[in-house]
Amino acid sequence: MPREIRLNAFAMQSPVHHSPGLWRHPADKSLGFTDLDTWVELARVLEDGLFDALFVADSYSANEIFGGSVDAALRRGVQVPKLDPLLSVSAMAHATRHLGFGITSNALFEPPYPFARRMSTLDHLTRGRIGWNVVTGHSAAGARALGHKALIPHDERYDIADEYLDLVYALWEGSWEDGAVVRDRASGIFADPSRIHRITRRTRHFQVDAIHLVEPSPQRTPVLFQAGASGRGRGFAATHAEAIYVSGPSARVLAPLVADTRARAAALGRDPADLLFFSMATVITGATDEEAQAKLADYRRHVDPEAALMLFSDWTGIDFSRVDPNEPIRHQAQAEGIHSALESFTIGDPNRVWTVRELAEHVSIGGRGPVFVGAPGPVADQIERWVTESGVDGLNLSYAITPGGFRDFGTFIVPELQRRGRFKHAYAPGTFREKLFGPGRARLPASHPAAAFRPGAPAPASSSAA
Repeated sequence: MPREIRLNAFAMQSPVHHSPGLWRHPADKSLGFTDLDTWVELARVLEDGLFDALFVADSYSANEIFGGSVDAALRRGVQVPKLDPLLSVSAMAHATRHLGFGITSNALFEPPYPFARRMSTLDHLTRGRIGWNVVTGHSAAGARALGHKALIPHDERYDIADEYLDLVYALWEGSWEDGAVVRDRASGIFADPSRIHRITRRTRHFQVDAIHLVEPSPQRTPVLFQAGASGRGRGFAATHAEAIYVSGPSARVLAPLVADTRARAAALGRDPADLLFFSMATVITGATDEEAQAKLADYRRHVDPEAALMLFSDWTGIDFSRVDPNEPIRHQAQAEGIHSALESFTIGDPNRVWTVRELAEHVSIGGRGPVFVGAPGPVADQIERWVTESGVDGLNLSYAITPGGFRDFGTFIVPELQRRGRFKHAYAPGTFREKLFGPGRARLPASHPAAAFRPGAPAPASSSAA
């Protein structure tokens, strides 16, 4: 029986996500990013196409690497300005019934207590359809914006995130026991205080001394997304993540990352099947190959390769405005930035040498992942081959234009994948986690480290505990 291919839509509430310049295309609605109706329309398109989730990227940084200032990014709208994605989720969830929402939030930039409350609130209001993309930041500009003198070193950021997760796990899983909420109209008892526990926990960077302010939501802990591909990032993902976002230009780059993370999870006592991998990809399709190729040619008239280099400069911390376009991309030691971004175009595939110009052309549509172009049959072939060779479970689908690219996928590609037995015909019932992992899985399994924070569990063996 072939594995079901999973599918997220990948977006950012900004004029540009991963296809700079295409906001100028007359069919693109990216300039409506400040209009709530734009996001509600997108959510409905995605649910019509049976997407598992809308995965929304975010950061506190404005790209100031390229050219040494934020001016170039502002001039082209390259991921600046951008909205806070959490504020639109309630409206999108109200307009849908099944679509999940993977929301990005930095574990270093907000105290864990108010964040835990906010996510529990959203999990209630969406009836259990919330996921959290745990990030640690890669930008010095973002660090300064939050009052830090400098960006914390790469691996130390993950150490702090481990501490952060300990605290939110304790709040979500350990503060309110099952059955603590009574809601008895006759007696006037809402909750049983003996089954509600104050969380008193102190780590090197965080502390909390309070009960969780929100009663248990359908999932308690939201579905945990993560995108680390460095060695330390893979260790973090193997420990905590359920859905892991990876990106690279070839399956050859991704396969060892996926295999290594699964092996690390198994070594920690987790079932590798409890980790789902989503790789970035973009699909340009139509009823025929000719129609799809015509769309690609049309989109290429609007791309902005220089703005694509702005994106890559931000991801890597390298100012590509100072590099000759004909120079090959070379690996170099990085203190900060997204380590995997540079590695995937250099040492990740030693058989492929990229010039700066080729990199800019590639990143111009859809970012760091592949672009699959063609009629439904050929595109489905490419997707199946990609999934098989890389070991991923599905796609984090980027776009050339929005929402048209997502609508095309639902119209042309989903029926073809369904015909091949590779895509669902309807949503499963239940929470986001149950839709991903099966009935009865609304909560994290006992093998997950969060389970150690549940009342009655052995004390968690956490390196972050003071």
